[in-house]
Amino acid sequence: MKQEGWGVGRLALVLYPFGAGAAVINLFMLGLFGTWLGFPAMQPLTALWVGALLGLPLTWWFARHIRGLMDRADAGG
Repeated sequence: MKQEGWGVGRLALVLYPFGAGAAVINLFMLGLFGTWLGFPAMQPLTALWVGALLGLPLTWWFARHIRGLMDRADAGG
C-alpha cells in the first residue's frame, strides 16, 4: 500500500522543536529533583544541549508512532 501524506522524516522535522523542548524541560526538572539526593543542580545550558541531542531520537520515535497511527486510520482499523 502506498503511503499517503507526510512521511516520518517530515513529521519528525516539524515535531522536533516540541520533542527537544520537552526533553530540555524534563532534564532540567530531573536535575532539580537530583538536588534532593545530594547531586549538583544541572545547569540550564547543559539541559539545553543534552535535550537538543536527546530530542532527535525521541522525536523520530514519536513521528514513527504518529505515522503508524495515520496509516492505521487510513486503513480503516
